Amino acid sequence: MNYAPLWCKSYGSFLEGASSPEELVETAAALKLGGLAITDRDGFYGIVPAHMKAQELKFPLVVGAQLSIGNDRLVVLAENHEGYRNICRIITHARLHAPKGEIHLELSAVCQRSEGVLALYHSGLNLDLLREAFANRLYVMNPRHQLPHEQAPKHKDLPRVAVHEVLYHHRQRRPLQDVLTCIRHKVTLASAGRLIQPNAEHDLHTPEHFARLFHDCPEDVARSLEIVQRCQFSMAQLRYVYPAEHLAPGTTVQGRLEELSWAGAHRRYPEGITADINSLLHKELKIIAQLNYGGYFLTLHDLVEFCKRENILCQGRGSAANSVVCFCLGITAVDPTKVDLLFERFLSLERAEPPDIDLDIAHQDREKVIQYLYKIYGRHKAAMVANLIRYRPRSAMRDVGKALGLDVLTVERLTNVMSTYQTTPVERLQEVGLNPDLPLHRHWMNLTNEILGFPRHLGIHPGGFLLGHEPVSDLVPIENARMADRTVIQWDKRDIEALGLFKVDLLALGALSLIQRCFDLLKQPRDMYAVTRRDDPKTWDMLERAETIGTFQVESRAQMTMLARLRPRTFYDLVIQISIVRPGPISGGMVHPYLRRRNGEEEISYPHPCLEPILRKTLGVPLFQEQVIKLAMVAADYTGGEADQLRRDMGAWKSSSKLDSHRERIITAMMKKGIPQEFAERVFEQIRGFGEYGFPESHAASFALIAYVTCWMKCNHPAEFVCSLLNSQPMGFYSPLTIIQDAKRSKVQFLPIDIAVSEWDCTMEQGAVRMGLRYVKSLNEMAGRRIVARRRTPYATMEEMARRADLDRNDLNCLARAGALNSLGKSRRAQLWAAAAMTTAARDCPWLDAEPSPDLPELSPTQSIWWDCKYSAHSLQGHPLSTFRAQLRAMGLPTAEQVREARHGIRLSYAGLVICRQHPDTAKGFTFFTMEDETGLVNVVVKPQLFMDQNIIARTAGLLGVTGKLECHDNVIHLIAETFFQPDVAPDLPHLPSRDFH
Repeated sequence: MNYAPLWCKSYGSFLEGASSPEELVETAAALKLGGLAITDRDGFYGIVPAHMKAQELKFPLVVGAQLSIGNDRLVVLAENHEGYRNICRIITHARLHAPKGEIHLELSAVCQRSEGVLALYHSGLNLDLLREAFANRLYVMNPRHQLPHEQAPKHKDLPRVAVHEVLYHHRQRRPLQDVLTCIRHKVTLASAGRLIQPNAEHDLHTPEHFARLFHDCPEDVARSLEIVQRCQFSMAQLRYVYPAEHLAPGTTVQGRLEELSWAGAHRRYPEGITADINSLLHKELKIIAQLNYGGYFLTLHDLVEFCKRENILCQGRGSAANSVVCFCLGITAVDPTKVDLLFERFLSLERAEPPDIDLDIAHQDREKVIQYLYKIYGRHKAAMVANLIRYRPRSAMRDVGKALGLDVLTVERLTNVMSTYQTTPVERLQEVGLNPDLPLHRHWMNLTNEILGFPRHLGIHPGGFLLGHEPVSDLVPIENARMADRTVIQWDKRDIEALGLFKVDLLALGALSLIQRCFDLLKQPRDMYAVTRRDDPKTWDMLERAETIGTFQVESRAQMTMLARLRPRTFYDLVIQISIVRPGPISGGMVHPYLRRRNGEEEISYPHPCLEPILRKTLGVPLFQEQVIKLAMVAADYTGGEADQLRRDMGAWKSSSKLDSHRERIITAMMKKGIPQEFAERVFEQIRGFGEYGFPESHAASFALIAYVTCWMKCNHPAEFVCSLLNSQPMGFYSPLTIIQDAKRSKVQFLPIDIAVSEWDCTMEQGAVRMGLRYVKSLNEMAGRRIVARRRTPYATMEEMARRADLDRNDLNCLARAGALNSLGKSRRAQLWAAAAMTTAARDCPWLDAEPSPDLPELSPTQSIWWDCKYSAHSLQGHPLSTFRAQLRAMGLPTAEQVREARHGIRLSYAGLVICRQHPDTAKGFTFFTMEDETGLVNVVVKPQLFMDQNIIARTAGLLGVTGKLECHDNVIHLIAETFFQPDVAPDLPHLPSRDFH
């Protein structure tokens, strides 16, 4: 006898279900069950991936949820579309009346919205209310888990249904489910008691096992199939309508869009609209009208106009940069006709899916735009998209270790040497002195790897909005976010895309904040394209020299290395520069052929004449996502729809199986056209690389504009640029210490933090950068702003400043340690003593005599620099290694400048501060270090075996010595590490943070 599990929780029931929705559906289909209901706790978190898998397998899926009503629970299933809407409304109401992550739900609220809903009752709730509300849609659950205390329900007048609580697809997941329970309740496995399940009877049973379990009531088993037949609602029935615009009487959405587009075209092309542009505009507007997407474009136009009115920098990117309409509306800044971008990558009739437009907004002003969007659409028709916070190796190791009862020091010792993204081999235990053969440790590692990718809690998308013509809560439940005045839906970006819903992305971009601040310092209008010149030779010279610390997109070690090889001189060169240092071109083996052809070392050729139009502008080598899609259409005879499916499969999260289904067809079709097999295979490897992180040309073009502006500012206005950059931290790859050292090499002058003159932010003072109070570590911002606001007359003493600015002892300690009180005339140690002596009573009663300060020694130059770095993240007195240079020189260790001047092939040793460690997936196990001293940076390449052999020192050392061979090619210098050592110059130095494995 077959059955259908009707009480199943996926890992969408955060830290309860121990299987993914897809695993549950796949296993149910493999067992040939009669259907499956996904009933995650208090939400529809896992229903979309379950729906997509059920559609793929043509398997009956029931949509439902387990509702928490006080300490009791009720399983509800959607019988029809109205039932689905009602469940959404029930959950939304209960979630919005509770803090984030909680639910306050009354039974009466469920009964008021019972139409179209089936309820499975167990115990504890008011049965009379349920009977009245649900009538013949109420069932009583008959749960069996082979426990001695389980009894059949006694309500004989209600239809019974056989159920068991499914928490995982296979009983091998039981240990993981136990650990998840411990994490959720914040207990250890040893102390969990009855919180964990007593047996493993929570997997998907075979029909035979389920029939044996309910051998005495086969009618209850049959009723589970009856319920599946009753529940005819499918997620495919959701019908989404984009919200209508508020337009003047007699005006249509499409008419208004066309009016704005043509007006914008005349502004964008003041010398006249060419025939090509005219044709493109007509074509795009026609497609938009046929797809009825006009409202979406008007929304984006309205947001851009709001930003202009509020003097906020913004720029659209993504595939929107392929559109002339977006360019004319002012949404994007890239003219697609000049960069030869493909509109069909953005929008097509065949694809008929929502367009992808990301609106980047200056970071500090994005909240204004978000609240404006809430205002014009209302809270009921606008909510932010979720972001599932998933387990990565370090977080998984910590939580699993705590649940297993391991001591905190053991857990932290191992997590400190783990990669952020990669799985954890058991052998890594030996590196920190742990026994990999100990069953507990091996169990810890196995569970850690098993939990990777599981959602831990619901976060919020950086700026994605779901807008609806009807209330959004009729589509998906809404709940409160942690941040005030934010609400979030229960689905993430992938769920939204899978269902074909429109998403408006309002993303914060720190580079725009940097540019905006720099224009303000220069007293220039906030128009980055009118102010800057793209033909500035000094800027291109700087890019060739790879002097790009602090700029946008081209500041990483890999980008600097490529800059020295590519030597860009035009805007399109910069588009390629931004795109080429990506997994797609790297894993596809396209980088070196492109560079050789660009440098004239290799003939430009095309594998087949049909590919020349596609590959001409990249010298016969595919570099962009759009080119790969065109290759599939032209060389492998993909239709537009098939090519779009390829694009989707390229972007499928952590899935290579979907891409593998294209491999044979692409390679075989190319070979039939005479394209060499080697080239076809390289193209497919590039497609696989795009599956991890592909970069469309349109995206690169949008970013190239911002990258050039930041480079132009750094080149032409270095002081204002670095002042703005320091006020925009944290952003980018480098610490304030590195940024300031780099700016000093460009002759930028700096002035120290001083409570007598410093503002909260860094400021310009007679051409020099005055450091702001924001760089006093741990100083409360409100306290810092009070110091500035109440400085009508100079502060004469610490006591006076504390009284006028209402500072506490912690504020004074922070200021003293950072050297911000030096203008008051005492040494830092004396200031700390004075701050400690200032009790609240003494500050309020100035007639009391303060305890006299002892004669404290001054800080040494080395101590001063390290205090600066520790307590204000920078030092204007010198680099932390500058005072040790004599010792390092005596040890035969050169400076970074001397390393750069050394000849190719020489073996040498070098010591510096590690400021960055990177371990890209495309690097075949190699790790890359960026090291720094007072003269600049050194790039170190670490082979896999060396990194494994000296893992502890390689991962944890702040001041590191490295011996190796110097490689100098194409203006690129790398030290190939052979061994690491710890320089014996300053064993007591504090550890400065580095940017590792991001």
